[in-house]
Amino acid sequence: MDVINRLKSTITNVITGNPLIAEFEILEHKGSGGPGMMWRIHAGVKRSTKQEVSLFIFEKKQLERYPRRDRDLIVDVLKKGVQQMTRLRHPKILSVLHPVEESREVLAFATEPVLMSLANILGKFNNLPGPIRGEIKEFKLYDVEIKYGLLHITEGLGFLHNDVKMIHNGLCPESIYINKTGSWKLSGFDFCIPNANQQDNSPYYPFKEWEPHFPPVTKPNLDYLAPEYAVTQSCDTSADLFSLGMLMYAIFNGGKTLYDCRGEWNTFKQNAKEARCLKNLKPSILGSVPMDVRDHVKMLLNSEPTVRPDADQMSKIPFFEDVGAMTLQYMETLVQRDNLQKSQFFKGMPKILQKMPKRVCIQRILPALFSECTNPNMIPFVLPNVMEIAEQCSEKEFAQHILPGLIPIFSIPDPIQVRLIWLLSAYTETCTQYNLI
Repeated sequence: MDVINRLKSTITNVITGNPLIAEFEILEHKGSGGPGMMWRIHAGVKRSTKQEVSLFIFEKKQLERYPRRDRDLIVDVLKKGVQQMTRLRHPKILSVLHPVEESREVLAFATEPVLMSLANILGKFNNLPGPIRGEIKEFKLYDVEIKYGLLHITEGLGFLHNDVKMIHNGLCPESIYINKTGSWKLSGFDFCIPNANQQDNSPYYPFKEWEPHFPPVTKPNLDYLAPEYAVTQSCDTSADLFSLGMLMYAIFNGGKTLYDCRGEWNTFKQNAKEARCLKNLKPSILGSVPMDVRDHVKMLLNSEPTVRPDADQMSKIPFFEDVGAMTLQYMETLVQRDNLQKSQFFKGMPKILQKMPKRVCIQRILPALFSECTNPNMIPFVLPNVMEIAEQCSEKEFAQHILPGLIPIFSIPDPIQVRLIWLLSAYTETCTQYNLI
């Protein structure tokens, strides 16, 4: 505890001159991400409302090893990325709650609560305090989380390409964050390329020459960049789909991409030229990718941009029609459903919950179930699902996650089915205890 307090005191002292400190209290250091993993992610609380947030903090002392010109470039890139993200509003994009603030020693901004970056999950622990916490080091993504997370990112790209007319140009594990409920959120707009044509014309995305003398953190991650950047010196939205394919490959391959450029442009150019072989990828190369999405990953990684499916096409592939992923998707749209639709959905849900990982049930499904309990008519349909999740929980997990949500329901007299559910639950527990059933 003393170590944690000292760390907290040090961070608070560093950021004292930043306007963000007046509005938010800085808590535990939870993760890192962004270009070069330079953003530290801290839990935080808004002082006025006690709202839970995440605080992204970049200490400029990290730039001491760079020349003066490079320091200014890095700061400008990081600021641009946050400013661009602040202007974008979409459920699949990380939500900025307070814009970036700059002081002499730090940049800082506030977002919805996040746990860590996808890069942290895949084993990239840069800019994290040692020893690495087990929460990060031992975190395991379940298949249903990967499927639904990739669907989120695909839909986020679709929004950028179709509605905003923008290329992300930096999709990689460092630009994806896992929020408190387990949803994947797209971030990292540091290198985005907006449409340069007028609104009525077809989109045009100007190609930006690579600056080999600029530090790597001011440029996209070459391991995820489409080969046409080097081969034809052009880019369009299909370049993001190549990055998506490489991201999918890396997730199923222990965080490793098809090639390692080490931030070197010449190495990337060589790999890009050799990428023509991606037109005929050997099955063994994609052996770690699940069979039901392997062909799509192969198309995404094709060196010919016209072969790659677009984001809308990718969001509709059978791989994402997993019953667990579809359940999570439906849970996010409950606010749009009427009582009849909800009740029918909740009736069939216990069988699905039995096949879902416990952490996913607690993290993703339980909060949505309890939020439905503000409507008394829904409680009889919600409670059996809460009880199903409770069956999977330890005593500690029950006390932490289940009981606080149940306590307000104990005093609700109507509808009568609620009391019947409590009686049945107590009866079942008693019979089980005395081996009567």
